[in-house]
Amino acid sequence: MSLNEETSCHRAREKTLGVPELIAIALGGMVGGGIFTILGISVSMIGAYTPLAIIIGGVIASLAAYSYIKLGVYYKDEGATYSFYKRTFTESRFAASLIGWCVIFGYISTLALYAYTFSSYAISGFDFADNEWVRKLVAGLVILTFTLINLWSVKGMGKIEDLMVYSKLIILVVISFVLINNSQTSIPELLHNEQSTSILSILIVASLTFVAYEGFQLVINAVNEMEQPEINIPKSIYSAIFLAILIYVVISLGAILAIPFEEIVDNQEYALAAGANHTLGHWGTDLVIIGALLATSSAISGTLFGASRQMAVIAQDGYFPAILAKRSGQIPSIAIICMSAFAFLLVLAGSLQVILEFGSITFLLVSLLMAYANYTIRQQTNSSLVITLLSIVGLLLGTALIIYYEFKHQPQQLIFITGIYTILTLGAWFYSIKNHSNGNK
Repeated sequence: MSLNEETSCHRAREKTLGVPELIAIALGGMVGGGIFTILGISVSMIGAYTPLAIIIGGVIASLAAYSYIKLGVYYKDEGATYSFYKRTFTESRFAASLIGWCVIFGYISTLALYAYTFSSYAISGFDFADNEWVRKLVAGLVILTFTLINLWSVKGMGKIEDLMVYSKLIILVVISFVLINNSQTSIPELLHNEQSTSILSILIVASLTFVAYEGFQLVINAVNEMEQPEINIPKSIYSAIFLAILIYVVISLGAILAIPFEEIVDNQEYALAAGANHTLGHWGTDLVIIGALLATSSAISGTLFGASRQMAVIAQDGYFPAILAKRSGQIPSIAIICMSAFAFLLVLAGSLQVILEFGSITFLLVSLLMAYANYTIRQQTNSSLVITLLSIVGLLLGTALIIYYEFKHQPQQLIFITGIYTILTLGAWFYSIKNHSNGNK
């Protein structure tokens, strides 16, 4: 029996997730809090070129997805990013441990971001909207809610995810088209006023928008709960990325056509709500808030589902505490609870903007490593050399552009991010040494 077959048999479980659930998991992880914050940042930097930057960001995400899909179909391992690297480079315990730590804490940072964004919108209409502790308490409650849902059942999570994702997509698309229909200007007129925008600025924003596409990897974490992974992994991931690009472009077009740029920049986290209120009145604001709550809720649920399974696999291999590998049936209950607890700690600690940047850089770097792994075994995965090399170049460029932007405009934030990587590196090093001492493979 081959290694792949042994792994498949060892982890065989009930196949409960079809393509609709898998697309919902990916979209749930992508169309979360990211689009609500990126919109304001993009408009402040490149104005009317925001839709173009979003498309380029989607192309970068598609290039990253190519290697994930090839490796996912080849290995069929729910450990995904971590397992792909470990099984491709079998001699490096530290490399496997480090990529595992970075990926998991990258997901934890996004959980914190989504929960914080949820709470910001949820209390925006109340007198205590600016109370930081109330906001953090609500964030903790929403994390707790989806922790319980994920502990409940895989099938239940999948159906709830379907309802939330497809409901929020309908709401966001309706709002966007209404905004476009009530546009106050035109694209040619806006572009005429943006002639000083540089290509470098557009590419930097495109790289920053990668955070809005992270989440497609979560599909692979569900490989043991899906039917026909050879067909459903590529179908669900590419479909989800295409839908995400389409949604983001329509949202950004509606925003820049109907909302004055000054209003978007001044209300970055609430740009759509402010614009809907300006164009459609109070009901438009309420609809945007509902869409935001659904978006962040599904992002929390989908991220917690996939990342907890990856955390359990890493723990099973000895690079996290062994208790995190414990499962209740097919559900990694301790890993789910642990991720939720760390996410809430990040919410309490604040500084979510720097955590957001940390997550974006982390997933670009990790995607770059996945492209390199796929390049190394491209013959086994039956991958195109041209596409694989293009993926490496695109992801390397995106990573370099974000670091350049941070160094030039937010050097203190770059230092903080470097500090986080130092802590993660020490933790990964400790467990790689411990893993070696215990004789784990």
